[in-house]
Amino acid sequence: MITLRHSGQSFSRTIAWCKHIFILFALVLLTSCATKPKQDYDVNYDFSVLKTFSQLRVEHTDDPLTADRINDGIKQALVNQGYVFKADNADFFVNYAFVTENKEKDSGLSIGLGSGTWGSNGGISLGTSIGIPLGSDTAKTQTIQIDIIDPADKRLIWRGNGQYHFDQGGEDKAKDINKTVATILAQFPPKK
Repeated sequence: MITLRHSGQSFSRTIAWCKHIFILFALVLLTSCATKPKQDYDVNYDFSVLKTFSQLRVEHTDDPLTADRINDGIKQALVNQGYVFKADNADFFVNYAFVTENKEKDSGLSIGLGSGTWGSNGGISLGTSIGIPLGSDTAKTQTIQIDIIDPADKRLIWRGNGQYHFDQGGEDKAKDINKTVATILAQFPPKK
């Protein structure tokens, strides 16, 4: 014989538990929106001699606002690290590239909820799953690549890249660009 018992207190605990699970899933989803930056570099290069930098300009772009934001972000991040901007005869050149892609994303978040009881005379289990739509089926992802070049022989000595997701331009996108650029350049110079 199966008995089903329901009390208001256990129902409210279940709802509270579900809220905690939902918050946990939301945090996981938010932290997955940004990727960890990556780097590669010439392992034989002496990065300690680098003190001044000059920036190379991207000549042709379909998105001059983003190009200017990345350029300004690079300059600010390197100055904050103690490097000095020098238009001519700098110790290293900085160049960058970026690409914007529409990437498919999940159309929603599914959460499974369950409740059950098991006793000495039998048991019962109830469960449900709900889908929560999160918006459009695509997300814009922008990947930024920053190159450090030795001016003597025009050789690439360091490369870093990172990406971020955005829905639209404006102030939020400008902040995300600066944050991504600073995070990429936080790896420069490489720690050997």
